[in-house]
Amino acid sequence: MRLCTVALAALVTVVGGAGIQAQAAHGYALWDDLKYPEGFTAFDYVNPAAPKGGELRLVSNLRYSTFDKYNPFTLKGSPPAYLADLMFETLLVTPMDETASGYGLLAEDVEVAPDRKSVIFKLRPQARFHDGSPVEATDVKHSFDTLRGPLAMPQYATLLHEVEDAQVLDRRTVRFRFKQPNRELPLTVGSLPVFSRHWGAKDGKPKPFDQIVTDTPIVSGPYRIGPVRFGRDITYVRDPNYWGRELNVRKGAANFERITVKIYKDSTARLEALKAGEFDFMSFYSAGDWARRVNGRRFDSGELVKKEFAHKHPAGYQSYVLNTRRPQLQDARVREALGLALDYEWMNRQLFYRGYPRVKDLFGNTQCEATGLPSEAEQALLAPWSGKVPDAVFGPMYQPPTTEGEGRSLRDNLRQARELLSQAGWTYRDGALRNAQGQPMELTYLDSREGGIRTVSPWMRNLQKLGVRLNFQSVDFALYQQRMDQFDFDVITINFQGTHNPGQEMLEYFGSKAAGTEGSSNFPGVKSPAVDDLLARILRATSKDELLPACHALDRVIMHSHYLIPQWTLSGHRLVYNAWRTEHKSPMPPYALAEQWAMFTWWAGRGKPGGSP
Repeated sequence: MRLCTVALAALVTVVGGAGIQAQAAHGYALWDDLKYPEGFTAFDYVNPAAPKGGELRLVSNLRYSTFDKYNPFTLKGSPPAYLADLMFETLLVTPMDETASGYGLLAEDVEVAPDRKSVIFKLRPQARFHDGSPVEATDVKHSFDTLRGPLAMPQYATLLHEVEDAQVLDRRTVRFRFKQPNRELPLTVGSLPVFSRHWGAKDGKPKPFDQIVTDTPIVSGPYRIGPVRFGRDITYVRDPNYWGRELNVRKGAANFERITVKIYKDSTARLEALKAGEFDFMSFYSAGDWARRVNGRRFDSGELVKKEFAHKHPAGYQSYVLNTRRPQLQDARVREALGLALDYEWMNRQLFYRGYPRVKDLFGNTQCEATGLPSEAEQALLAPWSGKVPDAVFGPMYQPPTTEGEGRSLRDNLRQARELLSQAGWTYRDGALRNAQGQPMELTYLDSREGGIRTVSPWMRNLQKLGVRLNFQSVDFALYQQRMDQFDFDVITINFQGTHNPGQEMLEYFGSKAAGTEGSSNFPGVKSPAVDDLLARILRATSKDELLPACHALDRVIMHSHYLIPQWTLSGHRLVYNAWRTEHKSPMPPYALAEQWAMFTWWAGRGKPGGSP
């Protein structure tokens, strides 16, 4: 399982220089003003009067078909879908209609030091774990120390690298100290899941974190684990004594009495189960399913509704990832040539019903997206690395190859690819593309998804025209995860989540240290002093005037280095929901994740119009 991303948020009103008094307050916005004032009643996108009760039936959004643990923060094993969302809480919570801002959940206030090298959180006195014990500063410190320790997923250690330590000041007060000033770190530590220091204890003695497997989490969220049928489904049951139900950040939320998550072995079974009314809500990512197979009697009656909801999420950068740890992929010219063989326009017409715009870079649909020529500020950041980054970085921003438009065709792209391969020492002879030692260019595309061959096979055919053999290897998800953690692959597909406010997580994706850390998310193996320098500048930025040029420069370096071959994205949420069993407030919040929106803000429907529930 990849790092479970919990919403980032923090509370503070003054983040200033020396001589300015720090103040505790109800909320914090990283760059701009908070939307909600102190004393607000509820978030705008919820119905504060929503009735409690009923059941929401979901389908797992995970690629594995079963689960074997309740600890979502260790590498081995598979936890149930949505467990972290529904059960684990954080000091702070981010609303679904703002970015990089937040309001207190477990914490009632926070103070960021004037030098921005520490933050103090004050816990709410009423905060309680499911066993009735209070949430204390010691629990927050224990969670922090555990997550950045060697037995948790290594992504947390990267995320928390710039945090010096956590200190318990008193029973309800915890301070995090930072190694250097950083506007984002209060948000980072405020987003960490908090769990009881007694979780997994046996006879009063704690177990090693990686041995906490099926122990029921001692946490504080609105739901508990209910009935479980391993390999089939899990039900989360609303805690009637949930401590935070009257908080303004929880008004109108967690309305369903039960949330059942069903598991199906494959996408065909899942789709047919939806049509049969076995569950109430599903996101669609298959253009073919959405265009041709989302139909039937229940849609005709109005029971099931098919609708696309617009959002303002970053485009993300779903991509083919080329593992530069492999000798044949270390030359950027080879990587660029492989990308030229991908005819995306043909794929979008023939496979995707023109339903997907193409990803172009790391930061699409955000202010961090680089365009045109580098600005003076970007040039100043890039100039010291001249000769150590591709020359193209200093020219127009990268654009994915295309086969549409005058003078553009797959044949032209393949000619350009053949020239690049020749420059890199690869020539076609004896029926294959070979290097100077006579070794053929043979790569393997690793996948665990059923039907994955369908989208990769057009690229494979085009590569064959260059003499490149790309094999397709399908493995079960457990082995796939293991090989990803060990970087044992040539080419994979990863859907990197985008962000409006890049920060510490970028070290996990592109930092040199992460490249050598097993289980990290630096899948392409980026080890570049220039990239490390730009990442450090992003983390140290104290204003958007400092942040944006560093982001733009990073965008240029990564994309012109051809570590990634951009794939496709969605500009909206494609959803099917049961209109008789669920209700919701419109419009959809612009930054909501679809399933989280349904789980936390929808409520039970009134049944068939004119009939019984």
